[in-house]
Amino acid sequence: MMDVGRHPNIELLTHSELEDISGYVGNFKARIRKKARYVDEAACVTCGECTTVCPVVVPDEFQMGLSSRKAIYIPFPQAVPSAYIISADDCLGDNPIACGKCLEVCEKKSINFDQEDELREIDVGAIIVATGMDVYDPTALDEYGYTRFVNVVTSIEFERLISTGGPLEGHLGRPGDLKRPQRIGFVQCVGSRTQNQKRGNPYCSTICCMNTIKSAQYLMDNYPDTEVTVFYIDLRAYGKGFEELLMRTRGHGVRYVRGLPGEVREDPLTCNLLVTVENTIEKRLENHEFDMLVLAVGATPATDTEVIRQMTSIAKSPSGFLKEAHAKLRPVDTPTKGVFIAGAAESPKDVRESVTQASAASSHAAILLGKGRFAVEAITAAVYEEACTKCGQCAKVCPFGAITWQKKQVPQVISAACAGCGTCAAECKFGAIEMRHFSDQAIYAQIDAILDEDSPKKIVTFACNWCSYAGADTAGVSRMAYPPNARIIRTMCSGRVNAEFVWYAFQKGAPVVLVSGCHYVDCHYIDANRSTVRRVDGLWDGLEKAGIRAGRLLLEWCSAAEGARWQTIMHETEKKRQSVTAEELEFTRSALAKARVPRPRNPKPADEEQEVEFACMRCGHHWGSIFSAKRERTCSECRSNSVRWLRQTNNLEHGIEPRSGSN
Repeated sequence: MMDVGRHPNIELLTHSELEDISGYVGNFKARIRKKARYVDEAACVTCGECTTVCPVVVPDEFQMGLSSRKAIYIPFPQAVPSAYIISADDCLGDNPIACGKCLEVCEKKSINFDQEDELREIDVGAIIVATGMDVYDPTALDEYGYTRFVNVVTSIEFERLISTGGPLEGHLGRPGDLKRPQRIGFVQCVGSRTQNQKRGNPYCSTICCMNTIKSAQYLMDNYPDTEVTVFYIDLRAYGKGFEELLMRTRGHGVRYVRGLPGEVREDPLTCNLLVTVENTIEKRLENHEFDMLVLAVGATPATDTEVIRQMTSIAKSPSGFLKEAHAKLRPVDTPTKGVFIAGAAESPKDVRESVTQASAASSHAAILLGKGRFAVEAITAAVYEEACTKCGQCAKVCPFGAITWQKKQVPQVISAACAGCGTCAAECKFGAIEMRHFSDQAIYAQIDAILDEDSPKKIVTFACNWCSYAGADTAGVSRMAYPPNARIIRTMCSGRVNAEFVWYAFQKGAPVVLVSGCHYVDCHYIDANRSTVRRVDGLWDGLEKAGIRAGRLLLEWCSAAEGARWQTIMHETEKKRQSVTAEELEFTRSALAKARVPRPRNPKPADEEQEVEFACMRCGHHWGSIFSAKRERTCSECRSNSVRWLRQTNNLEHGIEPRSGSN
């Protein structure tokens, strides 16, 4: 970090907060608040006289609260800049009656309580998001006794206890009485690999196993008489030299027990920990006594991840970490041009992986900026001013913030930021936005070509370019036969599918219409397929209102690798087509000729959990459930995504059976 601070081409803004990002690739504007330190960085010589006289003592965050600091302090050793900082929340102020002692002893007069926050706006060409990660708080796992028993610590706290820069200056001791522990137990996967959200996260944090193995080896090297026991589910020692390190610890006497403790108790006299665990390999119940218990806590997304994600318009994985553009081919890119990710912002990773990804991200950014010019996709949106009503709905739904809009003004499309998903065009009810190369006229022409002959035998299918269309390809090249009467209309995203397209297809005599796209976690346009769901919800309502069987419209998610799923979807859709009679088709034509095209039901779906009534349009299954708009809808019976959000309901809490539905 000191090398970074000295580098002539790097401006390091410490004690600063990013407030806003606007613009597009090559022309980003970042607004940064540089918070007041109340200490002149240039004048401070870090003599330490101020900390000596400061009367305020608070827990030290860097030392995980295991030691204390003053209100004026250096955040951590080797901090850049090498100068003290005053915590405004802890300081008593410069009122002489209250305090002001640091002012009196500072010979360089570097302390200035009149210092104020500074707002800066800088122009940047590319952005690298490297927000890191936080660690899981195991307080909720009461069976381990964290915070109840003084000698139960997390792996991060143990790191500080054995560090030469820690509160014990490298001397091993347990927190309760600072005595050197002779028996230490490690518990793995604390807060990881669980489906119970109240008890942790479903994913593996990847770094916990090797962190424990490293700590065990440290104990064996420096305190060979220490008894070390590791309780685990599975040991995941992948990586160069990792398996060798695991075998070395075994050879040095570290005992590994497959099984997690079910109960931890404390001996009131010695403050030792009594651990009960089932050894699943030897199939027996074991009781252990330890001087100290270390919980290997998992990783969680950094606190400000969601704020940064919204500023930069990038996607998020179900685990809460930031999502790359492509897991294999574009691991440091994001769907937003000019924005890259690195390190644990993308997923939990160790130092080696973080450095590798940071190098890749910085290289990509440097290559981008070195070009001088940036080539954009030809598939972008265009606004027809004559038809525009200046409502601004297109700007609200754009997942990339590529459309700027001010009240009573025509929206402007920033071509460099536009990814070509087409969500804005599908959302505009006045036809004021056109997608280049995927125009309304071209799509209508394809519908006409499909339904001009033998329309009752055709399946009209809209498939997104990146996933479901590729999934159909996978099924084809893998010789997974599916009905040959399926006619696929390719769109860049399912969000491009306008309600008018579906309505028109039914008017032309389509027996069934299938809208398909990426799974929520795979959407190449961040969350554009959420707009698809809202639009299809509105279409189901409109069809039912017109007296038409809503189940003739299906919605399915399929990834590029799911050829077998695509085959199943098409076979089920064909069954649906065969159930449509000629009389039903004739009624549909006449009914829709008089009906208006429905609009999306929920313009702004709520993210909070709600009690909702659902019905599957494929199999007819009907149920009530707690649901959030963030979650992908899936029928528990047939695994279809053609799940209709019927209404918000309180039936479940009143014990009322949901009404039966039909498909």
